[in-house]
Amino acid sequence: MKRHLVLVGLPGAGKSTVGRLVAEGLQTSFVDIDSLLIRKEGKPITMIFAEKGEQAFREMERREVESALTQPPAVIVPGGGWAAQPGALDGARSHAYVIYLKAPAELAAARAAPSGTRPVLSGDDPVAQMRELFKEREPYYASANATVQTEAKTPEQLAAEVVRLAKTSAGW
Repeated sequence: MKRHLVLVGLPGAGKSTVGRLVAEGLQTSFVDIDSLLIRKEGKPITMIFAEKGEQAFREMERREVESALTQPPAVIVPGGGWAAQPGALDGARSHAYVIYLKAPAELAAARAAPSGTRPVLSGDDPVAQMRELFKEREPYYASANATVQTEAKTPEQLAAEVVRLAKTSAGW
């Protein structure tokens, strides 16, 4: 039986880029939780954070992931902080195969910082902030069903690896 795939990892790890490619490869839906929230709220994530606070954002994010998990199997990509919320991964694992896209903090910061859309990286030193996020979130990410190292791989190579995992471990 097919299970959802949930991709977790730091901001800039490649979740959205790889997730789209994986969904194409598996001929299934792609659910980008941040994009859903941006559409529903009518504003960027940075504004949602600023106006409502991180706690309210995480609650909205949690509800969207839970809703996506009730739909037919898809590739679901929550924001980088979702997995570090108490119970998030445990709740998802009963419906999904969770894959951690593991990127070194320096690489993730280099990919994420230029966009300016990540509220957790809005300070003066994005690399230091990303290292701190890595330290905080790694124990959560590491409890995923599988880990895929992203360093020195193209999005297409990563997607192929995730598709292989989906076919061998998630019933695709």
